Amino acid sequence: MIRLLVLAAALIGACANAPSAIAQAVSFSEPERAAILRFGPWPPPPSTDASNRVSGDEKAIRLGLLLFNDPRLSPSGRVACASCHQPEQAFADGLPVAVGAAKGVRNTPSLLDAGFSRWFGWAGANDTLWGASIRPITAAAEMASAAEHVQSLITTDTALSATFTQTFGESAEAMGTEPVLVAVGKALAAYQETLISKRTPFDAFRDALAAGNTAATSTYADSAKRGLKLFIGEGRCSLCHLGPRFTSGEFDDIGVPFFTGPGKVDKGRYAGIQYFKDSAFTRLGAYSDDPAGKDSPAAIPSRHVALQGRAFGSFKVPSLRGVQETAPYMHNGTLKTLPEVMEHYSKMDQERLHIDGAAILRPLNLSPQQALDLEAFLRSLSPMK
Repeated sequence: MIRLLVLAAALIGACANAPSAIAQAVSFSEPERAAILRFGPWPPPPSTDASNRVSGDEKAIRLGLLLFNDPRLSPSGRVACASCHQPEQAFADGLPVAVGAAKGVRNTPSLLDAGFSRWFGWAGANDTLWGASIRPITAAAEMASAAEHVQSLITTDTALSATFTQTFGESAEAMGTEPVLVAVGKALAAYQETLISKRTPFDAFRDALAAGNTAATSTYADSAKRGLKLFIGEGRCSLCHLGPRFTSGEFDDIGVPFFTGPGKVDKGRYAGIQYFKDSAFTRLGAYSDDPAGKDSPAAIPSRHVALQGRAFGSFKVPSLRGVQETAPYMHNGTLKTLPEVMEHYSKMDQERLHIDGAAILRPLNLSPQQALDLEAFLRSLSPMK
């Protein structure tokens, strides 16, 4: 009799647990499946930048690598590109804000996949990777260098001088001061274009889903699947973090304060447009190598960008690829962990937002389990250790 009671209790328990187990199974509707497939495939096909005549050139890539790691580009001899963009830190630095010749006010973005961008930097101050590579060389808080110093370095270092001449078909001494600075930026860009992030567990799941391989899709964690479902659905995260790079490449105000000190603000995209309008190192300038010039399709965004008040305090939507490896987060590095990011979006103050386009943002009010699931999905966007 006791055995029968125990067996009955076990059966009742099993039946009670069955609906819960079924509820945990994650499936995707056809619209959800289509949305997921739009996040790939990865990596994208290789491409070159028409505004940079040495884009994709092996000699330029080698020269760019040498220059990227050379602290002598800075007059102090202490700051190289690699000082802030460290390979072991996913080409970021792990600090809240960058520290070069002085302490900056913005977080160092990863350079992985930078070659696929349309605008560069948190404020989009540049429309080419080579222009974005020139900017830190001359910025007072970064390398604090100048075109004259860069030309002197190239002309006085025998190895660099020879490699430079082989790459550009002209010596640094004959080329002229500012053109040498531009050439250095283009060599640095050629190297950075090779920095492509590795495939991730999500990529494997996405491709298995596309192929209808249910055995392979079953290896993707259920928590990540639930987070993905939230990401493309109720959370509406994919409205800004879209495509294979998980970014629109555009700019938004997401409620992160832009004050940098008493009476000081980071104007964000507004300042970026101001800088861009004054720069000679753009797709619209004389240093672009694109034969189509201003009529190039790649130059259309550059031609039509306008200085508007709504850009004030907005910052670039970052790629989420490798997000696990690029803490701390946001333009000012104020959120230290992914759980803090979940909390920010969960408790967002909509009254703080001032950009029309940011009306798509709303507090997510995530439950503890939803926050864990969304974090699991985001972690699946980083390569497996």
